[in-house]
Amino acid sequence: MRNIQRADVQHLLGVACVSALCLANQGSSVAAFSMGSRSGRTIHQASKSFPLSNLYAIDREKSFILTEEEVKPIVRLGEGDSEKIINAWGLWGATISALTMPFWAAAMTIVNGICALNEDLDPHRAVYDATGKVWSKLWLIVANSYPEVTGDVDRLKTTRGPCIYVANHASWLDIPILCTVLDPVFKFISKAELVQAPCIGQQLTGGNHILIDREDRKSQLRTFKEGVNWLKKGVPLMAFPEGARSKDGRLMPFKGGVFSMAMRSKVPIVPISIMNTHAVMPSNALFPVQCGKGKLGVHVHPAIDTVGKTEQELVELVRAALLSKLPKDQHPLEEPLTPTAIDDLPKIKISSSQKHKHQNAAQKHGHAVNDVTHVLKDIHIAKDAANAMKDISKDHVQGPFSVIQKEDKREESKSI
Repeated sequence: MRNIQRADVQHLLGVACVSALCLANQGSSVAAFSMGSRSGRTIHQASKSFPLSNLYAIDREKSFILTEEEVKPIVRLGEGDSEKIINAWGLWGATISALTMPFWAAAMTIVNGICALNEDLDPHRAVYDATGKVWSKLWLIVANSYPEVTGDVDRLKTTRGPCIYVANHASWLDIPILCTVLDPVFKFISKAELVQAPCIGQQLTGGNHILIDREDRKSQLRTFKEGVNWLKKGVPLMAFPEGARSKDGRLMPFKGGVFSMAMRSKVPIVPISIMNTHAVMPSNALFPVQCGKGKLGVHVHPAIDTVGKTEQELVELVRAALLSKLPKDQHPLEEPLTPTAIDDLPKIKISSSQKHKHQNAAQKHGHAVNDVTHVLKDIHIAKDAANAMKDISKDHVQGPFSVIQKEDKREESKSI
């Protein structure tokens, strides 16, 4: 068993994936997804049979978001912000998942068992991760939701080496859509809660992906170190710089960790725009609420070199790239004012002589204010003294008996 070669692993993986495809597509696409013989193509070559672009163009001026009446929920789970809905199209998505996910889990189990015999067979867990990529493409095809793919896709397949892929994040569909373009091995930076999700958790833990707890400072530092180590090994990373899913699909401000990691490792950043996933599978839906054909899209932008650039410059370049391909309803309503933008605001130039003149005026003004304050205090003291003398003079004029009467009246008023 120790002599098992990488081709054997790929062949067994192909058998599992073909089985899933037979079940979902009733064998109609088996020929297109033939894994080849042991001496033939690899799993990455076989995945090229999937369509990488469709014959439609996405209308970026149009919003595909459905209203509550158009969605027509059939099932409601939970309440308030945690409520999840399923409509008729969502039931179809659930059916596809139920039929195909067992084969995905079986493929991961087979590959993991074989690789456990010899770790050198799949040191970066590339074959293990390929099971998830195959399942993602399969799911999107059967659901009639394969995205329009544009941009510098060929470069991703031909160029090898460490880099960081970054994309906007608005839906659970973002991950399978990214798997349509990211064929080389890569590691997700994902939130730790996803390990509880069926199959997804198994993929993340078995594939040695990077899990982060954003509420734990130690977890953030550990994530940074793990990311740098993977980049040193030549393995790219995939991250969502927003740090969370956008509930309305609009691009949110970026966190700085990903950009610091890229600068520390001196690797390029590859922006990827993902379009309309928030409309096909909104944040309150457990499965997609509508067909993704003609709506979903993914665009791969040219790589951005990090050498010689500041973190703020990288943030602005990545943000501009992502927005250039996102539909209008995914643009922020108000752009945040960055430190660089503040520096670019017009400034009033003051000469040294004018500056000295203003300082002297301010100093004189300060002295004047202090003098007025002292005068007001003296007036207040004098006024209090005059009132006191007035009371004393009245007491002397009226005599001691009147003073006693005043004291009695004061005591009566207190008792009342």
